[in-house]
Amino acid sequence: MQLSQHDLRQLDQDAIRALPLESLQALTSKLLADLTELYERLNQNPSNSSRPPSSQAPWEGSSGADPDGDDDADAEGDPVNEKDLLESEEHDESDEPGPGDETDERSPRSGPKTPGKPGKREGAPGYGRSVELAVNAEQVHRPDECARCGVSFSPDAPSRAYTARYEIDLIAPASGSPGLELCQTKHIHLESQCSCGHWSRAEPGRCEREDDWSVELTEWHLVGPMLVALICALSLRMRISRRGIREFLGDWLGVALSIGCIHQCIHEAGRAVEPVVQRDIIPEIRAAELAHGDETGWKQGKQLLWLWVFTCATATVFSIGRRSPEIVLQILGNRFTGWLMSDGFWAYRDYDQRLRCLAHLIRKARGLEQSLNQQAQQFGAHTLKLLEHLLDQVYQAREGPDPPENVLYQQNRETLDAFWAFCERHWDAGHQKTRELAREFIYDWDAIWAVLDYPWLPLTNNAAEQALRHWVIARRISFGTRTAEGSMAFTLLASVIETCRQRKVSPWPYIAEVIKQRRKGEPAPVLPEPQCGG
Repeated sequence: MQLSQHDLRQLDQDAIRALPLESLQALTSKLLADLTELYERLNQNPSNSSRPPSSQAPWEGSSGADPDGDDDADAEGDPVNEKDLLESEEHDESDEPGPGDETDERSPRSGPKTPGKPGKREGAPGYGRSVELAVNAEQVHRPDECARCGVSFSPDAPSRAYTARYEIDLIAPASGSPGLELCQTKHIHLESQCSCGHWSRAEPGRCEREDDWSVELTEWHLVGPMLVALICALSLRMRISRRGIREFLGDWLGVALSIGCIHQCIHEAGRAVEPVVQRDIIPEIRAAELAHGDETGWKQGKQLLWLWVFTCATATVFSIGRRSPEIVLQILGNRFTGWLMSDGFWAYRDYDQRLRCLAHLIRKARGLEQSLNQQAQQFGAHTLKLLEHLLDQVYQAREGPDPPENVLYQQNRETLDAFWAFCERHWDAGHQKTRELAREFIYDWDAIWAVLDYPWLPLTNNAAEQALRHWVIARRISFGTRTAEGSMAFTLLASVIETCRQRKVSPWPYIAEVIKQRRKGEPAPVLPEPQCGG
C-alpha cells in the first residue's frame, strides 16, 4: 500500500481540487495501485487462495445474496445488520449423507457425472444387520384384550410368539459404578386367542404419521431411547459428525451402527420433542416479561436462510427460516406484551415495548469515529460521547435501591432533542454508514432510549447472542443443514437442550423419556420445572 491511513485522513474533495495537475496525476496513480491491490485481496476466497473455508460468509456461493431477494436494509433505508455480515459460512454435517449417498465413481470412459437419486443403485447388492452383542434380557409383550370383541385376556389364554425384535440401550450402571453400560433386550411379541376364536396381537408402539416428517417414530427400532439421547448429545452438544459418532460407538461401546441409522435417530428425536416445543416452550416465551431475539445466517443445502433465537429467563426456542416477519409472529404471536430486546431488523417494530441493543450502536458509532471520512468521524465521535454520558447516568440510577422511573429522559430532553436534530441533518449524508446510523436512531428512537425511563432494563442483547454462540460454532464446523427436515430436527432439539440447561436439569434423561413415550404413541412428558441453585 502506497497511502497509509494517516495519508487518507488528510484527503478530501477540497484537498484534491487544490492539487496541481502533475501532483493530481501522481496521486491518482497511487490510488489506482492501492485500489487494484485491495480488489485483489477482496476477491480472494478458499478456492483461489490459502484462506480457510470458515472465512467465507454464509451467503457466498449460495444462490443469491439474500434469500428473500431483498437487501438487509428495508425500503426506508434500515441499516444492515453488521454482526451477521461478519459471521462466516458453514455447512452442517448434522445432515451428513448415509452410506448410500456416496459419490458414484465412474471410469473416464463413462462421460460426465449426472445427478442421480440418492441411495443404493438399482441392482447393487444389499446388506443385512448381524447382531453380535449378547442378549441380556427378554421382554414378552402380550395383548390386553381381544381386538374383535373387546374381552380382556386371562393369563392362561392360548398364546404364541409371532415376531421378535432387538433393542440396544444404555442403562444405569450397576451398584452405582461409573461408566456407560449397554443392554440388548429381545422383545417377544405374542398373539393370543380369545374364546370367540379371534387371534389378537401385541403390536409394537407407533406414532401416527405426520406430513412434515418422513422419519417414523416407533418402538420397532434397534436403538433404544437412552442411546438415541446419547447420539443427540454427541451430535448437537459435542458437535461430532455422523462418522465421528459411528467411530465413537464402535470403539468405546462396541455398537456397530450405520451413518444412516445415526441420522435417523437424530431426526426421530427431533420429531419426538416437537410437541414439547409447541406446548411448553413457545407459550413460556410468549408469557415472559422480557424476551431477547436475534438471528444469524444459516445455510440449508444451497439456500441461505437464518437461524433465529428467542429466549427468556426459563426457555429458549430456535427456528430456521427466512428473515421475515412471519418467523417473529410464529414465535411471539401478535399478543406479546412483554419487553422485547432485539437488533434493528424492521420486523420487530410491530411490538410496542421494544428495546435496542446499545452495544450494537456503540460499535457502529466507534466504527464511524475510526473512519477515514471526516463527516463520519464527527458523527461517530458525537454519538459515542452522548451514549457514554447517558449510560453513566443509567449506571448511577441502578446503584440506588429503587431506580427512578420516567426521570432520566426528562432530565436529558434538551440534549436528546438536539441529538434528534443532529440525526435529521445527517439523514441524507454522503457517507453511507453515517446516513444509515442516523436513520437507525430516528426509526428506533423510543426503543433505544426506553432504558432512560426504565433503568433496570437490560442494555444489551447478550442473552440472545450467548444462546446462539454454541450453535454458531456448530455451524462453522458443520456448514448448516441439508434439508428442511434436518433443520426442523436441529432447531427442535436445540430448543429443548437449551431450555433444560437454563432450568439446571440434564436434557438427556428427559429427551430419552420423551422418545420412549412418543414411540408408544403417548403424549410427551411435561418439561421439568426450573431447579434452584447451581
